Amino acid sequence: MSRPAVPLWLAHALSAQRGPVPWSAATRGALAAGPLLLAAVVADRLPMGVLAAIAAMLAGINDRPGSRRASVKRLGVPALAGALGLLTGTYAGQALAAVPLTLALTLLGLVAGGISAVGPVASAAGTQLLVGAALGAGMPASESGWQRTLAFLAGAGWLILLRLALPTPGSLAGDFRFDGERQAVAEVYDAVAALVETVGGPRATARRTALTTALDHAQDALAGPRLRRYASSVAERRLHAQYAAALPLAEAATALYWAGEPVSARAAEGARQLAAAVRGNTGTGPLPAPSRSVPALRALDDALLRAAEVFDQGAGAQHRLFARRRGVRDAVRAAFGTGGREYGLRVALCFGASAAIAQALHHTRWYGHHQHWYWLPATAVFLVKPDLGPLASRVLCRAAGTVLGALVFAGLAALLPRPAGLIALVAVCGALVPVATRHFAALTAVVTVLVLALIMVGGEPQASLSRIGETLLACALVLVVGHLPMPGERGGGVRARLAAAARAAHAYLEHVVGESGSLGGSGDSGRTSDLGDSGQARDLGEFGKHRDLGDLGRSRDFGRPCDPGQSGSRVERWALRREAYRTLAEARTAIALAAAELPALARHTAGTDAVADLLERLVDTTTACAVHLDDTGTLTPRHIRQLREALGELERQGLELRPPVAA
Repeated sequence: MSRPAVPLWLAHALSAQRGPVPWSAATRGALAAGPLLLAAVVADRLPMGVLAAIAAMLAGINDRPGSRRASVKRLGVPALAGALGLLTGTYAGQALAAVPLTLALTLLGLVAGGISAVGPVASAAGTQLLVGAALGAGMPASESGWQRTLAFLAGAGWLILLRLALPTPGSLAGDFRFDGERQAVAEVYDAVAALVETVGGPRATARRTALTTALDHAQDALAGPRLRRYASSVAERRLHAQYAAALPLAEAATALYWAGEPVSARAAEGARQLAAAVRGNTGTGPLPAPSRSVPALRALDDALLRAAEVFDQGAGAQHRLFARRRGVRDAVRAAFGTGGREYGLRVALCFGASAAIAQALHHTRWYGHHQHWYWLPATAVFLVKPDLGPLASRVLCRAAGTVLGALVFAGLAALLPRPAGLIALVAVCGALVPVATRHFAALTAVVTVLVLALIMVGGEPQASLSRIGETLLACALVLVVGHLPMPGERGGGVRARLAAAARAAHAYLEHVVGESGSLGGSGDSGRTSDLGDSGQARDLGEFGKHRDLGDLGRSRDFGRPCDPGQSGSRVERWALRREAYRTLAEARTAIALAAAELPALARHTAGTDAVADLLERLVDTTTACAVHLDDTGTLTPRHIRQLREALGELERQGLELRPPVAA
């Protein structure tokens, strides 16, 4: 008799990410909070040092692998938001009574929750905005708000400076500035080779997903903030050219994956050589002999030859990164869409209610004579974040991590000398933060020890028991709010991402096979049965505009290519393809997290994974069509049949499209 399967919500709580130890990030963590606290003790500015150490710790949580340039945005934007929250919370806490302060924090939670729906950096910024507000209002101090804000910015800025100045593995190959970029571009070529090697096998789907992840990572690494509009150094232009040369390779590999017929191992050798050339900043050397039996293999070999020319030529001209450029309009639509509204309301309720409860407990001295009451609302902010995992997993991990961290600190506090031992403990915890980010419980335990050490260095008494009690109270609060009915339909965040994936897939399909009008005719949009509100229905209903696909195999106008170095149809196609796969990856991540919720919540997004599968199949087929049109100028009956089947199944899964009409 087989064992019953572990529920997804429990399996998620028990699972952890794996990978090599991030020694560079651990070194930066050790040199951040601890030394800042030591400097504050020496200078007799302990309150400022505590705030700077907290800011460095929060920045350390966001210190993930990637390029130096991308890290400026990933660390700097949340730090600015945290400083703004600290400034707002400090002055609001000084000027407002308990009830008006609670209302103000609730409104701030609504704004921060909506902003968090825009993207990962915005989510981190929304979190630090609320944590900073909780610290400012719930940690009274004699310093003014602007002094505390400067201390916070100094702490985060110190870690950013360490990120920019210290060498990392791979940074000594070529230009010191482009370590993460070089590794990210090399991983794209490795991912292409891995996909080609597994075509037709059981691991091919996972490899195709890994290729999308590698392309997204490289795109972000190269597209970080810059002082100049274009790449200014030879090394940077060379990396941009190498990334651009990988796009047709990825397209051809995806077409081979769609065909599903295994190819010789020799087909992947060229991409492996290009990956090694990127890492070592060297030439490609002789490439393997071509194999040109089918259009996708011919496209792969042509892309290899063009890539070799790019590698041999060096820097060359500027190349587009095909990076996502979202303006204010896109951000506003995400913040005020169904996902942003639903998340904003839950954050506002959790943050406001936790602030009210914390103030009530503080005034009744439930946990003694502590001056601070920020722990409960700050804990609720992290617990309510869906990108940290499903609700049940977050609650279990936070409770377990806090209990473990508080008990460990209670034992260490009885043994370590003060303040030297506690400062050393802060430095050790700072080094452990980048490793602990792989599991929410581990991260919670490390952060709990670090914050309790900061509190004790600051002159507060032992607070382990009160922190455990407040954390468990925050867990109960977030569980209740997470299951409350909200205006609109549940699962809005998942459906918003599916709608974005549908728009991107439609734009990509229309560009490849609809330029002459066989796709994209007039008519009413389709209707959705259970994929969101009316706005999302209109987005998804764009598929209903397609006409008969029968002419696709007879027209050369569809997806007409241009020269690789020119802007035009092919360049736009690559940009649309990148957006289609990227939005699909984001939708799949949201769906996986929603599926691991408790059954009462998971049922609201049931079936969305099937829609994502169909959208992915449609995008894969569109890529195969693009490669085949470039080679032969026509589509095969299999291409047309697969397009029709994908669109038809999308209709049966919740998209009631218009019946095809003759062109």
